[in-house]
Amino acid sequence: MSPPANFDRLAPLYRWMELFSFGPFLERCRVAFLGEIPPCRRALILGDGDGRFTARLLRANPNIHIHAIDSSPAMLRALVRRAGPHAERVRTQIADLRTFTPSPASYDLVVTHFFLDCLTTPEIHTLAANLRPVLAPHALWLVSEFAVPATPFGRLIARPLVAVLYRAFGLLTGLAIRRLPDHRAALQSAGFELLQTHSHLRGLHVAELWTLPTHSPSGIAFPAPARA
Repeated sequence: MSPPANFDRLAPLYRWMELFSFGPFLERCRVAFLGEIPPCRRALILGDGDGRFTARLLRANPNIHIHAIDSSPAMLRALVRRAGPHAERVRTQIADLRTFTPSPASYDLVVTHFFLDCLTTPEIHTLAANLRPVLAPHALWLVSEFAVPATPFGRLIARPLVAVLYRAFGLLTGLAIRRLPDHRAALQSAGFELLQTHSHLRGLHVAELWTLPTHSPSGIAFPAPARA
């Protein structure tokens, strides 16, 4: 396994890089379901970058406590600073989420915004399977991701743009991934069910709300990774 990507040097510039490349659209994708999330008490937030969504979730839900995990210490420090007066409700942990095994808990919300694209399809499946035992019944999983829609826009614009982004982040952080994983297949094979989805920028960005049904099966055969 290659070393985890190092996002430390990007932490001070992350917001401005995002605004320069996609304007407000990534943030709109992150918060697409924020108003629809019921009151939650324990959230597991994975790879939230500089913590803009974490800060908004803390303001929107005064009773929630957040466990934020990232491989980048600099990103976690930025996340805590952005939480401001709510930082006492945030616990941080440095970990490589490709091999992360959670401690016993009962989370009712998982959040991964533009993070699963740093993993392979099998790695997402392993992460989802490892998280299942620590989730409360009917826990929600909020996902935002890049996508390549099956349209002329997807073939001519989205696919080359995603390839350029992967090359850029590979140079800046050492990220080894070079194509989008099939996160939907991975989550479904781990027993999660897709509830709602919104698409932005003609399908380049997708926001999804998943759940873990109480009847969720185990031991499902994992499908072969789909091509992006």
